[in-house]
Amino acid sequence: MVNIKPLLGLVCLLSLMSCDQLKSSKVIRLGHGLSTGHSVHQGMVYFGEQLEKISEGKFKVQIYPSQQLGTERQCLELLQIGSLDMTKVSAGVLENFSPSIKVFGIPYMFKDKEHTFRVLDGPIGDELLAGTEKYWLKGLGYYDSGSRSFYTIDRPVEQPNDLEGLKIRVMESQTAIDMVKSFGGSPTPISWGELYTALQQGVVDGAENNPPSFYLSRHYEVCKYYILDEHTVLPDVVLMSTHLWNTLNDQEQKWIQEAMDLSVIEQRRLWSVSEQESLEAVKAAGVQVSYPDKIPFAEMSKTVADQYAKDPLIKSFIDKIKNTQ
Repeated sequence: MVNIKPLLGLVCLLSLMSCDQLKSSKVIRLGHGLSTGHSVHQGMVYFGEQLEKISEGKFKVQIYPSQQLGTERQCLELLQIGSLDMTKVSAGVLENFSPSIKVFGIPYMFKDKEHTFRVLDGPIGDELLAGTEKYWLKGLGYYDSGSRSFYTIDRPVEQPNDLEGLKIRVMESQTAIDMVKSFGGSPTPISWGELYTALQQGVVDGAENNPPSFYLSRHYEVCKYYILDEHTVLPDVVLMSTHLWNTLNDQEQKWIQEAMDLSVIEQRRLWSVSEQESLEAVKAAGVQVSYPDKIPFAEMSKTVADQYAKDPLIKSFIDKIKNTQ
């Protein structure tokens, strides 16, 4: 007869070890405002997978998408008091917390995609991320968010003057407000979650965003004109609360940064695919997509750059970005 006592003992030991391992896992709560179909969310899922793998299960990431925990601004505020661990926000919202980030909101700051990544992935990007720490926000990396362009309900925007008098939804971002004003439009801050209804009810005449956001939000169902003037490049910034970051040891911080760096590469790959698919999808849905001459838009919005260049801090970053080859 087989003595099963040793087997039972082994099963109990393994069960206890499993429970101890589960208890020892640190759960990082990550909230953001985008849908689960967005490449940013998918990048965060990848981050969680990589972190769990690199840390051998010592860390797990629990993601709350679609503004479940609040707007981008509210998520940042939760990070500042330590009630939330991580979030992703647009640089346009982050500028309200870390003033140097305003440089991203200046129209036509970047020459092209390659120039953008050289800035974000180099010393300038690192310096801008480091500048958030004094506000209890630890910058971990930049996700691709493409370029932002205007879309309108019932008439195309072919040149800057066509925006005159139009109510255009913007984020809670002073640079976005100033940018729309420079074109003669009427900037109207509305939360992302309320924008579809605002467009549908005619509260605003249009908005501005990148192709995946325009498509995944289904705003194309209301807005039939999309003009790719690509006025601003506002990266998505992934941040952790310093309340959590400062409790981690060097090895744990290294694991998190390594997983984030891997997710940035994956998210940017996913973004590139999503951007093209989104443009094709909105065209198929009957949206008139146009490619205007950007020079008149750049010329008219120069007043925004001139205004912000009066701030020595912003001026220093403007010069650094322009001098990046």
